[in-house]
Amino acid sequence: MKSLFAVSSILLLGASAGCKSSSAAGGMGGATATGGQGGQAGQAGQGGPGGGGGRPPLTGTFPTQTCLDMANGLIAQMTLDEEVAQIMQLERLQVSPAQLGQYGIGLLYSQGGSAPLDNSPSGWADMTDGFRQGALTSRLQIPVIYGIDIVHGVGPVKGATVFPHNIGLGASRDIALVEQIGRVTAQESAGCGLDFPFSPVVAVARDERWGRTYEAFGETPELASEMGAALIRGLQLDDNLKTTGVIAGAKHYLGDGGTAMGKTGADTAGDETMLRALHLTPYQAALAEHVGTIMVSYSSWQGVKMHINKPMLTDLFKNQLGFGGFAASDFNACYQLGLSNHDGLGACLNAGVDTFMVYDFSSHASTILTDTMTVLKSLITDGTVPQSRLDDAVRRVLAVKCEMGAFASSGLVDRSLTAQVGSDEHRALARQAVRESLVVLKNDGNVLPLSKDTAVVALAGNNADNSGGQCGGWTITWQGQNGNVVPGATTIRQAFEGVLGAGNVLYSLDGSSTAGANVAVAVIGESPYAEGMGDRTDLTIDPAQAGYVQALKQAGLKTVVVLVSGRPMILDPILPYADAIVAAWLPGSEGAGVTDVLFGDYHPTGKLPHSWPRSMAQIPINVGDATYDPLYPYDYGLTY
Repeated sequence: MKSLFAVSSILLLGASAGCKSSSAAGGMGGATATGGQGGQAGQAGQGGPGGGGGRPPLTGTFPTQTCLDMANGLIAQMTLDEEVAQIMQLERLQVSPAQLGQYGIGLLYSQGGSAPLDNSPSGWADMTDGFRQGALTSRLQIPVIYGIDIVHGVGPVKGATVFPHNIGLGASRDIALVEQIGRVTAQESAGCGLDFPFSPVVAVARDERWGRTYEAFGETPELASEMGAALIRGLQLDDNLKTTGVIAGAKHYLGDGGTAMGKTGADTAGDETMLRALHLTPYQAALAEHVGTIMVSYSSWQGVKMHINKPMLTDLFKNQLGFGGFAASDFNACYQLGLSNHDGLGACLNAGVDTFMVYDFSSHASTILTDTMTVLKSLITDGTVPQSRLDDAVRRVLAVKCEMGAFASSGLVDRSLTAQVGSDEHRALARQAVRESLVVLKNDGNVLPLSKDTAVVALAGNNADNSGGQCGGWTITWQGQNGNVVPGATTIRQAFEGVLGAGNVLYSLDGSSTAGANVAVAVIGESPYAEGMGDRTDLTIDPAQAGYVQALKQAGLKTVVVLVSGRPMILDPILPYADAIVAAWLPGSEGAGVTDVLFGDYHPTGKLPHSWPRSMAQIPINVGDATYDPLYPYDYGLTY
């Protein structure tokens, strides 16, 4: 076994942000036939020297003419009521299976934390089967699709595999791994009857104050494009390029990662040249993967909300670039424009929004279905929206359902997939993703890797024994929650005990249990959060958590800090006391992937997807800035 201080650290400063394959340190051919940046470009999807081989490009148009013909045939038979019902997306608590059949509602969803009483894979499958059977009693028997935020595995479902959030996948630079994660996520989603994950976020996150930074892959359009395309491919297509029955949803169009001061829903900076260069590129990569849907952003550009920005949504993305799927509204977004319900829905529909995710918080929630139908119908009958625009929206929804294979399905969940949710095989893939995502920032005196033979570890910190903390937001509930609340998860404390035995792991929250230890590990960082509530003006490590690190160091121990966070944080409070620092991001349910790296079973390969700021005054800081002096640069990472 390696001794505690045996192996020297060397710097992994890649020549580029190139991506790799799961089995090689070299770059992968890339998400398209051009190859990845890690090796020379490949031809026809074959990776160049140093690459693992790019994926073959998809051919043909999306949707196919066959599915467009099917959609047009259905539209010819539909009444106005049936057309407007088809573009409505209703929350599961505000509609019944019988109403789906009565009205022909097109889409359902669960808002964050909205789950059946039996929040298990089989409980979800039972519920969604009921809705689908209800939908198929409608006059035209058009299937319903079910949307939910599945942003790092099927996090809302208890017992599902929870993968690292996208920021960690960006650190892995592993396209093949990300595609396989998409495929496993699709299997677990389908096993729960959830066929419309609102995923992936393909935003280019330019300001770490943004509360959705961890949902994005990184700060460059190249990284967001490569990783986003891989996840879309895995979600939508199996190994034989046949539909998984699941449709991806790239979000949030356009520019949500570039808002002023990282504030959710604010205005995105820059002229059109900058908007296209930074933020449009990942959507072009998504188009090449035949992405079925996009979700429109709450944000604005040049003072115009994206939900009503026809030049960007229809003229550019649909007409010029050829997007053939449907554009979904975000939650109640068309009710947040300072307009009446009639005018807001009308402005969105005319701009190119195709489906409407609506929710009624009032005492009149029981009438949200009929109220929304009434408004949507009035838009057509009073001439606010042309019939042709409604037909186009419905055609897009129906054609995507056709491409998903929804019309060819029995409408019932494949229970063999339900049985695989949270399986050992899937968790092994998640553990691999954790290993590849970790970035070693500092390793003074070669503290890492730790020794399994001699180490008695003093373990401390708010995220050491906290499955909810290491999973982050969008896990079970919308904002996530602290505590061991994720069934089936392995905490970092449990992972240490699995390696060393419980008697050799001295755990205390504050670092007070150190007697007999010869090395210390503090697992600190952020508490769970999601959109909006995660926006911050100060990313400095909490003084109390810095105190845990200081206590361990003052006990005379070499001290390793494992930072569990959704973004880079200001490290000043811990830098003098930490001999080693590892950015673990939000690793998800498989904490053993962290100890795999700390004990040297896997040599770290992760590289920073974000430039690491020295201070808040440097934020926003991004590679390529005219003045660029980060604490750790983009693409940085140590190994041993």
